[in-house]
Amino acid sequence: MTGLIFKLAAIGFAGIFAQWAAWRIRIPAIALLFAAGFLLGPVTGFLNPAEDLGAVYKPMIALAVAIILFEGGLTLNFHEINETAKGIRRIIFLGGPLVWLFSTLSAHYGAGLSWPAATILGAIFVITGPTVIMPLLRQAQLAKRPASLLRWEAIINDPIGALYAVFAFEVFLVLHGHHEAGNLAVTLIAAAVFAVFGGWLLGKLVAIAFIRALVPEFLKAPVLLSVVLLAYAVSDLILEESGLLTVTVMGVTLANQRMASLTEMRRFKETITILLVSGLFILLTASFDVSVLKSLGWQAALFVALILFVARPAAILLATIGSGLNFRERILVSWIAPRGIVAVAVSGLFGSALLDMGIEDGAKMTALAFLVVAATILLHGFSLGPLARLLGLKSADRPGLLMVGGSDWTAALGKKLTDIGVPVLLADTNWNHLRKARLADVPVYFGDVLSEAIHHNLAMNRFSHLIAASDNDAYNALVCTEYGPEIGRSHVYQIGKMREESERKALNVTVGGRELFKPGRDYNELDQLLRQGWEFRATGLTEDFTFEHYLAQNHEDALLLLWVQPSDEIHFIQGLHPASPGAGSVVLSFAPSNNGTT
Repeated sequence: MTGLIFKLAAIGFAGIFAQWAAWRIRIPAIALLFAAGFLLGPVTGFLNPAEDLGAVYKPMIALAVAIILFEGGLTLNFHEINETAKGIRRIIFLGGPLVWLFSTLSAHYGAGLSWPAATILGAIFVITGPTVIMPLLRQAQLAKRPASLLRWEAIINDPIGALYAVFAFEVFLVLHGHHEAGNLAVTLIAAAVFAVFGGWLLGKLVAIAFIRALVPEFLKAPVLLSVVLLAYAVSDLILEESGLLTVTVMGVTLANQRMASLTEMRRFKETITILLVSGLFILLTASFDVSVLKSLGWQAALFVALILFVARPAAILLATIGSGLNFRERILVSWIAPRGIVAVAVSGLFGSALLDMGIEDGAKMTALAFLVVAATILLHGFSLGPLARLLGLKSADRPGLLMVGGSDWTAALGKKLTDIGVPVLLADTNWNHLRKARLADVPVYFGDVLSEAIHHNLAMNRFSHLIAASDNDAYNALVCTEYGPEIGRSHVYQIGKMREESERKALNVTVGGRELFKPGRDYNELDQLLRQGWEFRATGLTEDFTFEHYLAQNHEDALLLLWVQPSDEIHFIQGLHPASPGAGSVVLSFAPSNNGTT
């Protein structure tokens, strides 16, 4: 028992450490999770998941995948696909079967598998795992349309691909006399109806219960989690793997309800999903049998090449003809299709079943799936960013800044940031407040940043920092509180003196963002300084003209705001940064016009 506890703790620590290290050195987290699992399993022998966990190993993976797919469904709002709905339908309903066909041919003629094993494995490769896509999209900063296409395909095709594999396996059983065709048809229809209608109905019932306060706030997340697990289990009793479709439909249904508590539940589910993805990837990688890989031979390499460079690209390019997507988007989507946890788990399930029925190729299915997962993680993970940049499909080549509150001061700040190459967006609910910014060619957004619409109309992942600078301190604090979990609590700033007021008036430390200046300056003070002739100045540092020289020459009243590193990273003076700006950095300050600094 003690040894198992230590192994479980090691899995959790290794998974989260890999996530943190990937964020720190800016590489796909899946690559480090893959390496960690391989190190703990085949290399050192520390983990043998099937032996360590015994009978609960496969059910644990199944339930975890169900939670991951449900969380993915919670991110799918129909408002965001107005422009790409036709493309998504083509990719799922036409591209999926074509990928199945081409992958089956690749498995039979490339890997030499028998037709039953090839057909089931081909169905499995329809799946493009959200467990891989989500971390990649978080880092890649794709434009809105291709990011939406990849996310919707990954989440919707995950259960559909698994059901394709179930269908192929059941047909195999009918052809070999194990099942009757009539019973198969009834089972498939019943499973499809329950999965789609049942998932939709459960989503609606949960939404009604939450909206009418039939469930207290502190129980909403636990109730939702328990309902998801029960829905998956009941659906799987009707037809194996149909539970994945049930929980996905339930998640999509909830995502499109007007629920005040949906944001908090999404964050709770996202936290659980990060833990589950990290642990599952290590478990599945650690369980890989290297001896099976060695037995595959050269045909395995041919098979992987066919899947990556022929089957998927050909299927998606054909399916998206006349879909409204431009050729650059079609190229990107046809190439990016990393496989993940579900592909390995489902291939192991059906591989074992075929092996028990005398189909020796079943032993090769998991190894081949693992090879494809490894190849797509490495090739697609590391090529997504460069390919998106080459095709002009990145939302921004540099980290940007979102400013909330239109005024003469924010317009002047936006103009100076734009001049030094920092992407900026200025948002306000009053069109007149954006007039100065529009005249200065500063990009603007007319609307409330707290509305749901902004998440569907803008690619929020292109903003690395936020400044709330409206004339309402309470609104500024609310904006920072809302965007803190998304952008980072140390990356949201607000003007004002809310931390310096009396204890009775000051905001709680958990509300709002960091002060932009110390001592704090409010809206009226900044506006008055601008009218008195203060201006924004950008000063470049060199080896000879250091930050110390800059401070010595700067006006004593100047307000230092931020600096931009040569790597395009933005650091605020009041932020949590480990060092001062160095050579090549550009320092931005707000100072009197007679400062003399150049």
